Amino acid sequence: MPYKNKEKVEDELCGIVRKLESDYTSGNGVVLSKYVTVDMYEDINKIQAYLNSKHTSGETDALGREKPFFNIVVAASNIWYRATEIRQNKIKVRPSKSKDTIDSLLASIHLQDWMKRENYGLFLSQWGRTLARYGSAVVKYVEKEGKLIPSVIPWDRLIVDSVDFDKNIKIEVLELTESELYQRKGYDMTMVQKLCDAKSTRKTLDRTQVDTKSEYIRVYEVHGNLPLRYITGKNKDDDTYVDQMHVISFLASKEKGSYDDFTLYSGRENGCPLMITHLIPEDGMTLSTGSVKYLFDSQWMVNHGVKSTKDQLDLASKLIFQTSDPSFQGQNALAAIETGDILVHLPNQPITQVNNASHDITSQQSFGNQWKALGNELTGISESMLGNTAPSGTAWRQVEALLQQNQTLFEVMKENKKWYLINQLRTYVLPFLKKKMDTSKEVSATLEAYDIDNIDRKYIKNKSIEIVNKKMIKDVLASGDVPTPEQQTEMTQLVGQGIQQGLSEQGNQRFFIPSDVDDTTWKEQFKNLEWELDIDVKDEQVNNDAATTLTTLFKMLGGLQGRPLTPDEKMVMNKILSLTGTVSPLELASNSTQPLPPPQPSPVSPLAPQPVT
Repeated sequence: MPYKNKEKVEDELCGIVRKLESDYTSGNGVVLSKYVTVDMYEDINKIQAYLNSKHTSGETDALGREKPFFNIVVAASNIWYRATEIRQNKIKVRPSKSKDTIDSLLASIHLQDWMKRENYGLFLSQWGRTLARYGSAVVKYVEKEGKLIPSVIPWDRLIVDSVDFDKNIKIEVLELTESELYQRKGYDMTMVQKLCDAKSTRKTLDRTQVDTKSEYIRVYEVHGNLPLRYITGKNKDDDTYVDQMHVISFLASKEKGSYDDFTLYSGRENGCPLMITHLIPEDGMTLSTGSVKYLFDSQWMVNHGVKSTKDQLDLASKLIFQTSDPSFQGQNALAAIETGDILVHLPNQPITQVNNASHDITSQQSFGNQWKALGNELTGISESMLGNTAPSGTAWRQVEALLQQNQTLFEVMKENKKWYLINQLRTYVLPFLKKKMDTSKEVSATLEAYDIDNIDRKYIKNKSIEIVNKKMIKDVLASGDVPTPEQQTEMTQLVGQGIQQGLSEQGNQRFFIPSDVDDTTWKEQFKNLEWELDIDVKDEQVNNDAATTLTTLFKMLGGLQGRPLTPDEKMVMNKILSLTGTVSPLELASNSTQPLPPPQPSPVSPLAPQPVT
């Protein structure tokens, strides 16, 4: 269909967004197989309801009695959250080759510096919490004013395909104030002005009013690989597809079924800023199964059992009487008793109490406990994880074995989470850091003991040679005396000791500029950073078996008394280190091939610089 101008394109794009929003919120779902239909929009709303202890069928039953909500999903989601947690300080860049050891350390420093400035630890916490609750999370990385800002997009603000996230249009729904719209750089201010003239209250995706504030305006941020015509408005670009972003809005006009459309921004983008992540991916489903969705049926049946128990106890707490006296026909004797009325009846007509005592509460509680136990099995949670004490007589080893078995599922989730985190760093963070590295700006970092020794070796060596060379040139120009090689070596060692003393006073913190290692900028130092180095995400807790293995290995090395390892022994030791996952053989090799300057009992040379502050 030919289009003559961009206004027609605007109408078409806004129409596509309206249709996608209508289809997404219609409640029809997607048929995955003959017996499986998935409604992602309904699942998201149900998850939010259960997390907030709300029934999807209303808060009261048909008789107006309140329905209790015995919440079992919050505890499960919190356990998933804790069991798959990743801390910011555990993210490191590791060398893939021994020659890249220093580069990997400095890259880690820059990465830690960026994470500190952007509060990446808070992002990791929000990301992990969303993953634990929903099973999937959408993350977003946006460059703004020289910064790369990470965020987690709430599921209730997204309109995406329920089957395939990556290949389809992705829409983020924003509620912005007028000031926020005017501050958005690149927006068409004429369109912004027109849009601001028609204010509306905030609404959910299904157009339910959130509050009474009218300062908010709904806009749609659209991302996708679309025809270039949507940007240029030219028919010839209809067959050319590029990644692009549009920010649009629309309001219902006076004519029924028609809309006033607004395009605030249109342009290309270098890849989509949105990325889908999962704890355990589900085939053919954008939203995988999280802790809450696993408990849909269990939560419903537990609530049913608690409601039945509550109704029985409420009934048993009342005094109910019956009589054959016809004068009470059509009267509520129970209400009369509670209000203090005097009961009058015919002679010889007895009033007897109704046996309304609760019965078989134990069976109902057992029924609810069965569903709770099933929910724990589905989510991989043991009673020990919930903080419940094991039954008397249960062996500690049995409890420990059960915990380890339950942790296996979370280890799989955490490995998937690590992979998605590494993918985010390679796709968004490291390329951004490379663009910002064309500088000699100093950075600081808090390092581990091994990293400190490794960087200090190269720094001390380069700095010592630099200071000694300057001293030699100055002495030669002044007196004409050239030090012997032995004197040069001695001076270098004394200077190195002074530098080491100054660095030691900094503790485990170091400050770096590129010339400390090589006379380059950071950009030159990290030319192929994202592909030449490995990204390592360590677990929060060190495995006890790994610690025991390393202790045994340390004792074995001490027993060698300086004897070098044979090739077979070295191969076995490297294999052990790899299996523990706590020490890299490359770290050990680098440590053994780059010894620190030998300690000297002599005082610090006057040639040594002052301690670094």
